[in-house]
Amino acid sequence: MAEELGKIERPDVTEFKKGRKLFFVPLVMSIGEGDLDLAMRIGKYWDQVDSQLTHLENRLGRVTCIFYEMVTAGGEEGLKTIETMCRDSLRITRSRIDMGARLQPLEDAELLFEYLDWGRCLNLGLQSQSVFNHVYEAYKKAQTNRNETIARRIDENLGNDESGILIMQEGHGVQFPPDIQVIYVSPPALDELKRWLRDREEKREKEQEKTDGITERK
Repeated sequence: MAEELGKIERPDVTEFKKGRKLFFVPLVMSIGEGDLDLAMRIGKYWDQVDSQLTHLENRLGRVTCIFYEMVTAGGEEGLKTIETMCRDSLRITRSRIDMGARLQPLEDAELLFEYLDWGRCLNLGLQSQSVFNHVYEAYKKAQTNRNETIARRIDENLGNDESGILIMQEGHGVQFPPDIQVIYVSPPALDELKRWLRDREEKREKEQEKTDGITERK
């Protein structure tokens, strides 16, 4: 069961028994240039993630293994993928590798691409119900196979009494091995970012409704 630590400043180490521990970090993607306000909030989130991870390591043991969603290779190749996908999180990964942690390939490339391709098909706006059903079933099968592979690779590579980091989007559906204690890393900046994005979207919708109303009256 995940432990939410976003609002806990000093977790009691006696709450965690010996064994394998996985610090789950929600993946928040970097963005392109232009939206400075959003970029600042994302940067703040990753700063707080780094601080919480350091605090956890000081109390529960240094991270020895890092898993990252959509990373199919270790070493420099894996770091290049992370930099392309989320440069704000790169320093978290690289700094721990410099201290001896290893970046483990989390994904099977073929399964990952199959999952992503079926997802793209679903986003095309298919007109045939039978085609949609076929694509959806293929997508769900690929998702299941991908999640099982992720769980197996974590199980195979996280050693006894080791602490690892998993950086992955929320709502992933992966079933972790029962002997791994999953500790949810959720700094205050994550909730702040979600509220800010929700408020901005509501504001845009209201502005669009006003624009549509003016257009209809003309």
